[in-house]
Amino acid sequence: MTDEADDTVIEDAAAVEAAVLEVEHDLEALLAERDSYKDIAQRLQADFDNYRKRVATQLTDEVQRATGKIAEALLPVLDACEAAFVQHPAEVEPIFNSLLGTLRKLGLEAMNLHEQPFDPALAEAVVHEAGEGGEPIVSEVLRSGYTWNGRVLRAAMVKVKG
Repeated sequence: MTDEADDTVIEDAAAVEAAVLEVEHDLEALLAERDSYKDIAQRLQADFDNYRKRVATQLTDEVQRATGKIAEALLPVLDACEAAFVQHPAEVEPIFNSLLGTLRKLGLEAMNLHEQPFDPALAEAVVHEAGEGGEPIVSEVLRSGYTWNGRVLRAAMVKVKG
């Protein structure tokens, strides 16, 4: 080979090496850009998932609040049925049980506080009788209290002993 051919081969090799370095540099830049876009996409996906979960939770809370308001509006009817049941159990029992059963299916629970320690979060003490001392105990429930899906819908009115 001649010197010219050797110079051309060296120049071509240098040009190829420079081109390979440029391609490697471009490839690294593209990979970095891809990783950046991938990171952005993952963050957006996580943000969207969090948004979707938050909206679903808020919707569920709103529905429970709205149904709780309906149940709260029905409490006077339930009280009237309960009072009528005490006076005429045979005549009122089917209606009272039907209303109470339907509301129970939706999340209403009557609080059983009789002979339980008094808890001001669950009951209002409207009558107090002397006792042996110690912790106050609910001796009589004057008006039923109810919870709606675990939250106190209406506190009971009770007589407390102790």
